Order: sequence, then structure tokens, then C-alpha cells
Amino acid sequence: MRGFFNAKDSNWRGRRFGRAGRGFTLIELMIVMMIISILIGMAAVIYDKTVKHARESVLHQDLQTMRQAIDNYTLDKQQAPQSLDDLVEAHYLREVPIDPVCQRKDWVTHIGDTVLSPDQTSTGVDDVHSGCEQNGSDGTSYTTW
Repeated sequence: MRGFFNAKDSNWRGRRFGRAGRGFTLIELMIVMMIISILIGMAAVIYDKTVKHARESVLHQDLQTMRQAIDNYTLDKQQAPQSLDDLVEAHYLREVPIDPVCQRKDWVTHIGDTVLSPDQTSTGVDDVHSGCEQNGSDGTSYTTW
């Protein structure tokens, strides 16, 4: 039994587990932290683009819904609404939506002088745009959508 363990074996054991017991070097930790920060930065950019795209999709849908409600109101009542609140009062909309990009109800209405039908008695709101002065992901201003 005495010859089974000798001094060389005890050194071998110390060399094998010595590095794992000490931990990581500063360089290794800095490299790992840099990789993590790069991944977080990339994820943040992708998240911002996704949120902007989602808000723009909601803006398109809201504009389409309000424009359809304006047309339906005009054809049903034979006169155009004088404001977006007229659409809510006549139950064409539940409420005037909030602009998803600017988070405000700052819709810009266009008062037109055209009529949709020969029976239409007066003019009023015929189109609606966002009041947000920012540019969309396609480079155009939200006010032109």
C-alpha cells in the first residue's frame, strides 16, 4: 500500500485541480462582459425597431378605421361630420383613439369641399392625419399618412 501513493501523485493532483480552484482571470471576465454588453446592445436596437413597427401598424389601422367611419357617417347622414367627436356621438366610433406614436389625441382633420353623393347637404371633415411631427420608418412624416 505504501507504494501506491507517492509524492509525484500528490503533485499531480494539485496541478490538475489548482486552476479550477483559483477562478477566472480579469481578462476572461472582461471578455465575457464585453460579449454580454454587445448582445444586450443588439437586442435593444431590435426591440426599439419592433416597438416602432408595431406603433406604426396601429397608426395605419386607426387611420383606416377613422377614414371608414367618416365615409360611412357622410353617406348615412348625407352630411360630413364637423369633428371626430361627431363620429363618437353617432356611434360610428366608440372613442377617438390616441395616436400610438405620439401618445396624444392630436389628430389633424381636413375639411373638404367635395361631396360623396349628390344628396349630401354640407361639407365637413373628409380626411384625418396624425398630428405627430416625427418621421416613420419609411422616411415620410406621420402627418402625410
